[in-house]
Amino acid sequence: MALFGKKNANYISAKETKRISKENRKITSEIEKKRNRKNIPESEYITTMKNPENVVEFDNVHTYFFTDIGTVKAVDGVSFEIPQGKTVGVVGESGCGKSVTSLSLMQLVQRPQGQTVEGEIRFNTGDKAYNIVNTPSSIMQKLRGNELSMIFQEPMTALNPVFRIGEQVDEITMLHNPDMSKEQVKARTIEMLEMVGIANSEGVYKMYPHELSGGMRQRVCIAIGLACNPRLIIADEPTTALDVTIQAQILDLMRNLKDKINSSIMLITHDLGVIAEMADYVVVMYAGRVVEKGTASEIFNHPSHPYTIGLMRSKPVVGKKVDKLYSIPGKVPNPIDMPDYCYFRDRCELSCDKCQGSYPGVVKLSPTHEVSCYRYADRPEAGWLATVHPGEGGNAHE
Repeated sequence: MALFGKKNANYISAKETKRISKENRKITSEIEKKRNRKNIPESEYITTMKNPENVVEFDNVHTYFFTDIGTVKAVDGVSFEIPQGKTVGVVGESGCGKSVTSLSLMQLVQRPQGQTVEGEIRFNTGDKAYNIVNTPSSIMQKLRGNELSMIFQEPMTALNPVFRIGEQVDEITMLHNPDMSKEQVKARTIEMLEMVGIANSEGVYKMYPHELSGGMRQRVCIAIGLACNPRLIIADEPTTALDVTIQAQILDLMRNLKDKINSSIMLITHDLGVIAEMADYVVVMYAGRVVEKGTASEIFNHPSHPYTIGLMRSKPVVGKKVDKLYSIPGKVPNPIDMPDYCYFRDRCELSCDKCQGSYPGVVKLSPTHEVSCYRYADRPEAGWLATVHPGEGGNAHE
């Protein structure tokens, strides 16, 4: 009985849950009401790119999930760019906000609980630049698949088990090219299946997903993503469920196809080996924030943030014998109750006296290399770009 009398630190009463739920419904209802308006003027979602050479610019993006036990700040002020024709790798441990960042770009965050409440996601189609955060659903349906597409994390579940492969690839071509005949659509699907390295394309066209191996299903998912030659491909852990040999084939395939159709890739993974092989630029995320970003060479040769250094040390090295693999100590802070200091401080083995202060701003180590860490604040060649603290920026939903 003593167990029931002892108050749990993580306990939340039904009354408190009801209060939080009521407040969250009020917030999400206001956002949904604004989003669901008819005849939204273009001035609200047409914008200008800071750099016309970029295909995507994330600018201080906040995506929250309003749950019955509190607000989960899954993406909490993320900023980075994806240049045209380049591959940007987004790396970090599970739960750091990588996938939610990509889903925010696709406007596929589960609503109404999930909402992008602040910041801009600018997408460059060549003719226009859209602020995805404010873009109406009707416009997004024309952009998704056509201008930007996503290869989802799990090929086993990304395909519908009750439809044949051909029907699922045909659908995206028909949706964005209504003038094409059925014969033209099928020919395009066969061409895409052959492009992703499926030899028996005519046979696979008539098959169901359960008749294919994991590698074949992943190739079909890539064919669906590339059917309309998008400007941006979002690859969310594209090789997680595949064996090493198939992983190498899929990565080679994506690299060749990117060059063939001159698109950009946003590659989301926790595998540093994949990042080293594929990426031109690397973004390191931790607890919903970008802690370090730069070129692949800068990140791998000069890792600066203690978290990035920890990730590098955690990777096994061929030919080096160790008794025990290194792992970063501690655990990620509670996403509902984030601290007002550096999120990594309690796990950091390199913390100093300055780390007792508020969340560190961004330090520019080179024109392309940035890090959020107090260890570099006093370097003469570095300079604070900004000092961002949780709760600042005029966000009324925190």
